[in-house]
Amino acid sequence: MSPRRASVNEEMRRRSRERLLQATVELVAERGYEATTLGDIADHAGAARGLISYYFPGKRQLLQSAVHRLMHRTLAAAQERPPVPAGPGAGPELMARSIDAILGLAAEQPVLMRAHMAGLLQYEGFIQCAEQQRLAALLRGAVVAFGSADPDTDYRVLRALLMGAVVAQLLPGAPMPPGRLRAELFARYGLAWELGVPPGDPPPGGTPRPVMPGPWPQR
Repeated sequence: MSPRRASVNEEMRRRSRERLLQATVELVAERGYEATTLGDIADHAGAARGLISYYFPGKRQLLQSAVHRLMHRTLAAAQERPPVPAGPGAGPELMARSIDAILGLAAEQPVLMRAHMAGLLQYEGFIQCAEQQRLAALLRGAVVAFGSADPDTDYRVLRALLMGAVVAQLLPGAPMPPGRLRAELFARYGLAWELGVPPGDPPPGGTPRPVMPGPWPQR
């Protein structure tokens, strides 16, 4: 039997890694971080336990890559949802969709996102993995489309604001309502309430705040 081609081996490794990431999302969302072992993840993915160590230094790094993959895929789907934003209104619409996608994911996956934020704040910080870089590229693309003159800085500001909103939304015992957080972020960027995926309720306060002049909020 002739050996497999390098491209076939690479595709098999990619699929194995994808299964591990997906299994991590599913199990942590269901059981929580502490109750999910690496053995559980390997079994759920149909992979050998040692394969996890080949790709990831530990469970925290595996979880962060898995959640960044989920965030990247969720954000990509939101930004690419038909009709795809184009023309002069593309920037505000992309920004609104990006905000709604991240807030929506926090609402849909509270156990998973709490575990993710705890890891970022208490342990290793950001891991520069492929999934995190894809997520960063999408958020940076949103600020570029929005008209930023300094996309590297403005991407980090947007990332910080979204992280703060997720923490506030999921804070045990004192969560902020998603609608209020959305209103604050939309006001920060001068976005009309009707952009993105507006909730059924009207904006807090009854009427949207005035849209700020210009393509980018003043610092």
